[in-house]
Amino acid sequence: MKTRSLLVAALAASTLPLSAQQSAPFTVAETGRGYASLQDAVDAIGGGEGTVVFAPGTYNECAVQRAGRITYRASQPGKSALSGVACEGKGALVLGGDSATVIGLVFSHIAVPDRNGAGIRLESGELAVTQSWFRDSEQGILTAHDPDIRLRIDKSTFTRLGTCEGDGGCAHSIYTGEIGETAVTRSRFEAGTGGHYVKSRAARTIVEDSSFDDANGRGTNYMIDLPNGGNGRIVRNWFVQGRDKENWSAFIAVGAEEGNYLSDGLVISDNDARLVPDLRRSPAFIADWTGDRLSIANNELGAGLKPFERR
Repeated sequence: MKTRSLLVAALAASTLPLSAQQSAPFTVAETGRGYASLQDAVDAIGGGEGTVVFAPGTYNECAVQRAGRITYRASQPGKSALSGVACEGKGALVLGGDSATVIGLVFSHIAVPDRNGAGIRLESGELAVTQSWFRDSEQGILTAHDPDIRLRIDKSTFTRLGTCEGDGGCAHSIYTGEIGETAVTRSRFEAGTGGHYVKSRAARTIVEDSSFDDANGRGTNYMIDLPNGGNGRIVRNWFVQGRDKENWSAFIAVGAEEGNYLSDGLVISDNDARLVPDLRRSPAFIADWTGDRLSIANNELGAGLKPFERR
């Protein structure tokens, strides 16, 4: 896949000399030129293809990508953060080019007046995110509605995200619009502060080998919400529901709103789900509004959980 090849190419890129990393916070790897501003580095690549390498540090700035194919890579994973600033009232990175890849970055404390601030706002193209951290913001990743958008997230962590205090509705750890595909693998969601952990309106949604630890969540809702239905698979994940819920009635919700897509063949299997210790309630592991033929098998559920509920 195109996104996979972008990610492999970026990871394989040679490390910049230490002198180049020290001379400027942002360096375009292909030219070796450093920039004091992230936006200047992005603009230097423009409609072409290139890699912006971040030196270690916390940067109170943001950038808008309007074209091209750009990789944003921390020289040391987890040591470079975009914090506290949103461009266009949207997010730390506003991505409107052909594609983007994000590797090893931290996004934190992003807030905007409409309570919809995101670490990444994806408006077009493909995005691959790996080994990145999203925390203490209104949303982690938010996308536009565009069937050509593809989002892939791997080995990333989402902590203390989400709110239902804005006038425009809830914000979530991940919220994707009506896009082609949302894929989340080997990632962790924890301590949500409102909304859902993953809300995907995509035609196809994949959530695999990930964990949803709601033990320290506050005012949270579903772990995974597919409000428009859709196909895909939710497999080999680990879920724990906490005490402080705005809506504890289900872990996974399918078609709770418009049900735009058929959900025939949606696979939900080989997951482990339970409540925090000593909590007594009876939520549904899967709540379905579609009546479509879901493929459900081999889920291990803790005491009190109902395997399935038709709504």
